Amino acid sequence: MIRNLFFVARIAAAWFGLFVLLALIVSAVPLLNRMDTGPLFVIALLVVIYVSIKAFSHLRRVRLIAERVDATTRANRQRRQIDVPFEVEETFELLEAAIRDLPRVEDIESARDSLQVRAKVQRADQARMLDLQGADPHSWKYGLARNQVLATIDPSADGSRITLICEPEVGPWSDWFCVDQGTNLENAEALSRAIARRVAERHRGERTQAARTATEKELAVAKLSLLHAQVEPHFLYNTLASAQYLTRHDPPRADEMLGHLIEFLRRSLPRTEDALSTLGDELERSRAYLEILKLRMGQRLQTQIDVPEDLRALPLPPMILQTLAENAIKHGLEPKPGGGTVWIRARSGESGVSITVADDGMGLNSLNSGSGIGLNNVRERLRLVYGDRAQLSIVANFPSGVAATIVVPAPSGEEQARV
Repeated sequence: MIRNLFFVARIAAAWFGLFVLLALIVSAVPLLNRMDTGPLFVIALLVVIYVSIKAFSHLRRVRLIAERVDATTRANRQRRQIDVPFEVEETFELLEAAIRDLPRVEDIESARDSLQVRAKVQRADQARMLDLQGADPHSWKYGLARNQVLATIDPSADGSRITLICEPEVGPWSDWFCVDQGTNLENAEALSRAIARRVAERHRGERTQAARTATEKELAVAKLSLLHAQVEPHFLYNTLASAQYLTRHDPPRADEMLGHLIEFLRRSLPRTEDALSTLGDELERSRAYLEILKLRMGQRLQTQIDVPEDLRALPLPPMILQTLAENAIKHGLEPKPGGGTVWIRARSGESGVSITVADDGMGLNSLNSGSGIGLNNVRERLRLVYGDRAQLSIVANFPSGVAATIVVPAPSGEEQARV
């Protein structure tokens, strides 16, 4: 309370001293020393009462805005330092938007290279009610009391830092004679809140996006699990039935078939929910599958595999290669009386890694095209893992048969680390 009274007394004393100086000048001038100083004293008294009322009004408004009155809140010139967890470019856009939304703002100047924003702000109507035109030094320069905002951005270790200065448009000497009715405190608090709100909105948006991504990932994993579960059950039944028959009639071949079945089932064990398989693992699973089919089909099935060793670590969604091999057998070679050959080939190119499963079977025709579930599953797996960065194409093979080619992007370091 004492400090607040001293604050009011200081402003009143500054004006009173100004009038005393004016009276001394009048008395020192020969032509003016005969003038009656009584009216000057009355004017001085009225001005002191006026500025005291303004000072008390200023203190009351400061208390309403900041809920406290101290040396920091009483001042006409407010300084804030605000840490923002964004890079300077993002912070500059955020700061500029906050200043543009400030009420009664005008004459905004933004310099992106120097990371500075300047603006002028008109006083609120209630703050100008006690301003007599020409009696407030804040209005001497432009005829209307205005404030100004200067904001600069500096890089910091955790992002960037905003230095915010809100002050009257007139120089610091005016602080001895008048108050700003808390308008600069109001501007500083408003900008601090606006910046904090925009930072919080950005964080909420990031959390929402992260939650949406996590949900989409869970849905993708569920779909992949469902697709993984759609393994042709008849293959397992037929293989076990064939092994049972060979056990009685050709034990060595039965043992070989069971060995391939064990390898196939071992390669088919579920992986962790977010882990991809590799081209090498999928190739071994498909090889085991094709070896079982060779024991069942005999000379009607031949295989040729050409996959470079450096591509075997390529991340790949599970079951894709086997699905294409199953299609080649089921729709291409099994219906063909003389059977044929299945080729598996992989090559690396500019657009990614292409993996082709081809056969010289019946080819594309309506009699053996099937329901398309297998190829739809392949497309869905590719979409869930790669989005639009992977593709599947089905073309006729020459001179007969079908060639199915998938193209997947080359793995990044992060994808290789997950395998």
